[in-house]
Amino acid sequence: VPYFQPIYNIHTKKIEKYESLVRIIKDDGTVVSPYEFLEIAMKSKLYPSITRVMIEKSFDFFIDKEYEFSINLSIEDVVNKNTTKFIFEKLRTFPEPKRIVFEILESDQIQDYEELKEFIKKVKVFGCKFAIDDFGSGYSNFSHVLELNIDYLKIDASLVKHITTDENSRVITKTIINFASTLGLKTIAEFVEDKDSMELLEKMGVNYIQGYHIGKPQATLNTTF
Repeated sequence: VPYFQPIYNIHTKKIEKYESLVRIIKDDGTVVSPYEFLEIAMKSKLYPSITRVMIEKSFDFFIDKEYEFSINLSIEDVVNKNTTKFIFEKLRTFPEPKRIVFEILESDQIQDYEELKEFIKKVKVFGCKFAIDDFGSGYSNFSHVLELNIDYLKIDASLVKHITTDENSRVITKTIINFASTLGLKTIAEFVEDKDSMELLEKMGVNYIQGYHIGKPQATLNTTF
């Protein structure tokens, strides 16, 4: 099932978006996080099924709501013809695809950028937006961001969670924000856990905040902060 984490606009002071995050609910009601099952799903070839369930349930949930919402896609999803065919079929029937954001994990596993660029181009015809997720983790290729025609950069949790205590994290985060701003991209800081981090990020010029300070992922929408 999808759980929804709010994303807060630092300028309008409103929750304007949500990220759909996968969970498994066991028979006894226990909520299982993806850290416990995604790797197994990959190895057992069940991962494409999880992606399709998340797309279908997220689309159904937000169909009558005003909010923008994002869904995570891996490079494995993008190169899976059955998955991309399913995405296009769902986009054709969704009344407002401009409210949909697809988040692509920024990683060195992306080897065929041409295939990713073509997928983004086809999906953007519907008015959807794209984000690079976990930007700044490990190896970040700034040049590829220029080619991919994306709309958001999501600053990685490994930088944000140390932003009040580590100078290097602050420098890298500020560089990403400036880079994005110059290109006309919006930035979303993930893993914002406290007021001090939020205020520092606001001074740096970030556009959106996401993390437990704003709200935890849950089955219903948290609309106030």
